[in-house]
Amino acid sequence: MKAIVIEQYGNKEQLVEKEVSIPEIEENQVLVELHATSINPIDWKLRQGYLKEMLDFDFPITLGWDAAGVVKKAGSNVQKFKEGDRVFARPELSRFGTYAEYAAVDEHVLSHLPESISYKEAAAVPLAGLTARQCLVDFAEIKEGDKVLVHAGSGGVGHYAIQIAKSFGAYVAATASGKNEQWVTQLGVDRFINYQEEDFADVLSEFDIVIDTLGGEIQEKSFGILKKGGRLASIVQPPDEKVADKHEVKAGFVWLEPDGEKLAQLANLMVKGEMVSKVGHEFDLSEKGLREAHELSETHHATGKIVINIKP
Repeated sequence: MKAIVIEQYGNKEQLVEKEVSIPEIEENQVLVELHATSINPIDWKLRQGYLKEMLDFDFPITLGWDAAGVVKKAGSNVQKFKEGDRVFARPELSRFGTYAEYAAVDEHVLSHLPESISYKEAAAVPLAGLTARQCLVDFAEIKEGDKVLVHAGSGGVGHYAIQIAKSFGAYVAATASGKNEQWVTQLGVDRFINYQEEDFADVLSEFDIVIDTLGGEIQEKSFGILKKGGRLASIVQPPDEKVADKHEVKAGFVWLEPDGEKLAQLANLMVKGEMVSKVGHEFDLSEKGLREAHELSETHHATGKIVINIKP
């Protein structure tokens, strides 16, 4: 099968096309014929070597941790999925990712993909959507009426976080650039903040939850808009515990734990029309396509999600 791999850490030129063996599945796995995957910052951070101490993989490494496709074969212990099922998943982290035509995926991270959701829409969801859900539901314990600030609302995690928060009946503020105001507002945002023109810290106060997708100074200033007992979930860097204690808030770094049942809940939101995938950019499964996709993701200015179409 065709796969895009890296054989050493480095720049986007390390992404090369190879012919590799179709994965052998274990008894608790299914073989998925991939129709689409998507790009996430973890892809190029791993490619550049930033995560090599935490994820010590042997080369060659196939990047990519979003999957949408069709089950071609099911392991002997698989109970919920069979050949021909449409599925999507955020596979467990391994050196055999989803920049490929097939992937072996553990049953517990798989979800059935409703017919009304396209493969590219589905491929955009798992890593970013589950991260947003874990921040809001599992960490921050969101409830109706909470006031939620989502930083970088036009990004992958951000645009899902807005919609998940709205599904709980929250009041949602979001930061983004002015060029993204129209479509981000259409997601249900109650207060849009064009970060190029106004400072969120000057106009917001007494919020219950902050979703930090940026870190640094933005994270530091976010503590000041939270009420006592508020929650700050960061996906980019561990918050300072002393600062959190000073402001009397709960703050933590959220590292995604893939879960097929929670992914199914997001699929249900999509079926009900309460959540959509903003696919802002599409590329094909090729050296050129993946290199351009990584280059775009590294700018931090992609609109919505970057999807890789694998099977036309």
